[in-house]
Order: sequence, then structure tokens, then C-alpha cells
Amino acid sequence: MMSPFMILLPGHNTWNCPTMALTSSYLSLVLASTCVVFFWFLESSSCHQQITYKQPNFIVILADDMGWGDLGANMAPERSHTPNLDRLASEGLRLVDFHAAASTCSPSRASLLTGRLGIRNGVTHNFAATSVGGLPINETTLAETLRQYGYITGLIGKWHLGHHGSFHPNHRGFDYYFGIPYSNDMGCTDCPGYNHPPCPPCPQHATAPHRPPGGCDTKLALPLMENSAILEQPVNLSRLPERYSEQALTFIREAKSRGRPFFLYVALAHMHVPLSSAHIGPEHDPYRASLREMDRLVGRIWANADGDTLIWFSGDNGPWAEKCHLAGSVGPFLGRWQSGQGGSAAKQTTWEGGHRVPGVVHWPHHIPPNSTSSALLSLLDVFPTLVSLARGTLPAARRFDGMDVSEILRGGSLVTQRIMYHPNSGAGGRIGDIEAVRLGHYKAFYTTGGALACDGSTGLPQHHYPPLLFDLHADPEEGVPVSRGSEEYKRLLPLISQAMADLYESVRTDNISRADYSQDPSAAPCCRPDLAACRCGPH
Repeated sequence: MMSPFMILLPGHNTWNCPTMALTSSYLSLVLASTCVVFFWFLESSSCHQQITYKQPNFIVILADDMGWGDLGANMAPERSHTPNLDRLASEGLRLVDFHAAASTCSPSRASLLTGRLGIRNGVTHNFAATSVGGLPINETTLAETLRQYGYITGLIGKWHLGHHGSFHPNHRGFDYYFGIPYSNDMGCTDCPGYNHPPCPPCPQHATAPHRPPGGCDTKLALPLMENSAILEQPVNLSRLPERYSEQALTFIREAKSRGRPFFLYVALAHMHVPLSSAHIGPEHDPYRASLREMDRLVGRIWANADGDTLIWFSGDNGPWAEKCHLAGSVGPFLGRWQSGQGGSAAKQTTWEGGHRVPGVVHWPHHIPPNSTSSALLSLLDVFPTLVSLARGTLPAARRFDGMDVSEILRGGSLVTQRIMYHPNSGAGGRIGDIEAVRLGHYKAFYTTGGALACDGSTGLPQHHYPPLLFDLHADPEEGVPVSRGSEEYKRLLPLISQAMADLYESVRTDNISRADYSQDPSAAPCCRPDLAACRCGPH
């Protein structure tokens, strides 16, 4: 006679419940009982709890232009300006070899939300305020995928993947959107904060007699949007952190009240210039003040998340070195080979300072507290990992560059000899080309170059065939390449060459997308189209 357990639990060949002894008398009682009694047994038994899975909530927080060395837990906790993030790390997992998928805004965010490199998803450089296009429509976002599995989805903060027409966040899987459509320096503001150089306030009227150099009124004043409506233009940057935290908490409360899991993507304006902290303090250090302000915002969001929530904090790329004292710290990843040639080895480059970013993951009862992982991981991994934890499947008919790292987050073994690719995002050769590749702790450069540095220098692109090779364990500063004549180099070069060939063959046979980078002034969001500098807030 077939067991009733096997009828109600398809796919389970045995009743595996070590905490309960199923005696013959008990089975007789169950078989003789009504369905109501039987289902009550399943609901109340510890074994049923083992086979029931509750989808976790997800909060992904992305800082802008934050350096690896800005996280106190990475460098000097005793002098930290990020106490909440440090505590998040001490109660969760710190990822010390975690990377952005690109070293500028739009490509990095596109890869986070698609799990695919720019050479696949089409986003290779930044979109503008007047961009007609955005993240290609045939790409499926993480929000769209999670929504298929019952998640409520929200975006608070910077989008920067297209705002015109069908490229708006509400059309890309987000049920709710509150934030700015692109970077906080893309358009004038009345409160520019500590920029270098500052953007002058926009004139109140398009016919202002003294227009500032560069024509501030030829740019669109930065709008603050809620879904498709413009709430304020130009936005008051100093109030953004408070408003972001308020909207994030409102979204969390409403999602909880509806009894559904949620995915909240918080894309901060910190630490992108112009800095706008309202709490500078006596030391008059705007960067540290903004860092503390960001940390308080993260702490407030964390305080309102429950134990069923996974929080993943990271950054979109390294610090913007040309902003001098208004830029963050790359920590030990100085890119000395490049700095010796001229130019910055941070944002817009494939040096470690450009794309190695802070990484912290917190998930009570699932991630071992106070743990550190040296696994080679990336923002590309967020998409497949969260979809896996939601018990979903990845979109079909396309290849992914990220992987499910949920076991690593839980304290599992590292991935050995992982290959990771770094695209050019602004310095070096052609935008979007793969210029560097990681093989374990080794890194090969086919093209090098520096971004604009604080001293005004720019390192010219140089091509390397065969590539430059660095051992990041022995030389995290990327100062001295491994000798091309060494046995180490000769052993690794065929593996690296094959990795590059495999990637390009994979892309050639994949479903790839092309982004529309054309621009038109009419595509810029504007609440007063009759004015060159749009305004809908108080004058």
C-alpha cells in the first residue's frame, strides 16, 4: 500500500525525519484519520518545517564612487567613519576580494541588474541626461525576474540606465521608484555642495543676463522623481539622504503589511561628487562627513530590516581620484605601475583601485557572523545568487557572467581558479573591450591606461602582447609585473589566453544586446519645458 506521505510530498522517495519515530500504531492512526487531521499533522510537525522554504527579503545597497579603503572594517576600525557598516560586517560576512563589474556608473549597474558583462548587455559607458536609450529592453533585470516569483520590487536612489520612455525603472521591473535618474553632477543644482569645481546655481530664468561659463542653463537641472512624476527640480541634495531613508522604510513597512517578500535596491548618491552632507563637523572634512552620513543612512535601513532579510552592501566602482581631497581611499590597491606612468589608477580604470570595492553581506541565521571571505566575487554574482535564494530560475536563452555564490556566503568552500574579466570603462583603449583578466590571484593586462588624476595627468593607453601579469597575493599594489621569462609566467600565459578566447567565443554565440547611446534634448526629464533650466520647486 502506498504511503500517504509519498502522495503529499511528490519527489520525496523516503520519509526522512530523524526527529520523529513513525511507529506502526502512529501510521495506523494517520491512515484512519480524516484529511483535516492529516494536514494538521503536516502543519505542526518539525519535519514539515524542514521542507517548507520561506523566500527571504533582499536589500541591495550600492554606494557611488566609494573606495575599498573607505570601509573601516577593511582598514582601521579604530579610526573608522563607518561604524554601522563595520557592525554589519562583524555580524555578517566581509568580502575582501569583491569587485564591481565595470569601473564607471552605468556599465556597473547594468551588470548588477542583469548578471552579464557590458559586451553582452550592450551597456559599455555612461548614459547622459539627454540620452534617448538605456539598458536594452531585451535584457531581463533582476527586478523583473524576482517579480515573477512573488517579490515586491523597489528602487530608491540613482538609476542611470535610461529614463526616457520604456527605459524608466517602472518599465524595468520596479513597482516603485524614488530617486534621481542619473548622477548628481549631471545637471545644475541650487545646493551643489563640495564640488571641484562647483557647478554654479542655475539661473531662475532662461534669459538671465550673466550666464556662467559653460552655460549652466544649457544643462538640465537635476530632478527628483517618484515613479514618473518630478517632485523637485533642481533637487536639494542635502535633503536626499533623509528622504531616501524615509522612502526606504515606508517601502519596507508596506511590503511587510502585504505579507510578500520584497527586493529593495538602494542606489545612493554617496560618495559621488558633489558631496552634500549637512553634518560636516568641526574638522571641515566634507568627504568624511559624507561617509558618516551614508553610514547613518545604512544603519537606519538595517534597523528596520528583520531576520528574514539579506542585506548586500557594495559600491559601483572605485574612488574618483581627480576630485583630490573629495575622493575616497583605494586602500593598499595603489596601481603603482600606472601611477609611475602618470594618471590615476582608480575609477575609470581596470586597476584594482578602479573596481575592487567594499563588500558586506548580512543574513541572520544563515551567514556565519564575523566571517571574512577572500573568494574572488563580483556584482555580477548578485543576480544569480538572489534568484537562487528566491527559488527561481535564471532567464533562458542567454549566458551569464555571474554565478550563484550562496554557498560561499554561508561559509562554504572557495571557488578555485575563478576567471573574472574587467572591461575598459573610460581609460585605456576602446570602451567596453576586455582589458584585464583575473585568474585566481593573478591578473593579466592586455591594455593599461590611467584616468585623469588629481595632478591633472592622464596615463596614455598602452597595449601589451603578451600581457603584463601581476601576482596580487605578493604584490597587491600592482607595482612589479611577473617576469615574462619566469616559469610562473610561462605556465599561466596559455591558461589566460584560453580564458580570453573562451569569453569571446561565448559572446559570439550568445544573445547579445546593443544599447542606443543617441542623445536628444527632448529626452531629458523636465518639469518646465519652456525653461532651459527646468524648475518645479521653490525659487
